[in-house]
Amino acid sequence: MLVFNHNDPSGAGGLAADVLAAGSAGVHVLPIVTAVLVRDTASTRELHNLPADVIEEQVRAVLEDMPVKVAKLGFGGSAEGLATLAEVLADYPDCVLLTHLPDLSWWDSGEIERYLDALRELVLPQSSVLVGNRDSLQRWLLPDWPNSSPCSPRELAAAAAESGCPFVLVTGVVDGDDIVNTLASPNSVILQASFERIDSAFLGAGDTLSASLAALLALGASDLAEAAQEALTYLDRSLAAGFKPGMGRAVADRLFWANDDEAEDDTEPQEGEAQDAAEPPKPEPTKTRLSH
Repeated sequence: MLVFNHNDPSGAGGLAADVLAAGSAGVHVLPIVTAVLVRDTASTRELHNLPADVIEEQVRAVLEDMPVKVAKLGFGGSAEGLATLAEVLADYPDCVLLTHLPDLSWWDSGEIERYLDALRELVLPQSSVLVGNRDSLQRWLLPDWPNSSPCSPRELAAAAAESGCPFVLVTGVVDGDDIVNTLASPNSVILQASFERIDSAFLGAGDTLSASLAALLALGASDLAEAAQEALTYLDRSLAAGFKPGMGRAVADRLFWANDDEAEDDTEPQEGEAQDAAEPPKPEPTKTRLSH
């Protein structure tokens, strides 16, 4: 599985999140560095993009050596980096591309606009699934939304489909004490999964979810809804076991399953740390197979 992302020295997101989440599922990850962020758990300070030709050399080196089933895009670094990614993947039409829309609020507004234009024009036409927070997706895909109430997941899916991406996994919708996540196409809501909201701000949750979903697809999951449910449950448990390594936001424990059960039972969570979230019953989703 290919992952395109920045290097995050805090270990909260980026390639660190991708490798741990996908590795937890048993997938061999091919990490392609697109940029280097200078950040800690509290803030992003600087961005250093890799030249497009360096990104291309990394990708072609591994694609010429190993078969790849799935590619996951986190942060492409720049509009030029996205153009290179799209050009290379166009030579491998059997490789499923999952695209994650990251939080870009820390970046220059002009660079954000260029990046999102390239993402829409060059990457979405090759993407099979788009993953993102509802508010971020709406600002990008439906910037002129006329209503005071937010748009629906199906409306976001319809907007993504106009650029060629058939499915959208919409996250982060608050409903009372729950967070609602919805997998949708323009024609239907395929899966809706609610989890108890964890009272903490996390870094890297979107990378964790998207990498987990991409890994399940790489392992041969044929039903997208079932894979999305499993990836969301993995994210929920990772966040529930999360911790604060520094003075900023919390980080998901993507290796929660490796913890000793008895040690966990003897340890009381500290104030401010994430609490265990209730795992919802697994629904019976409509069979939805990827074809893109």
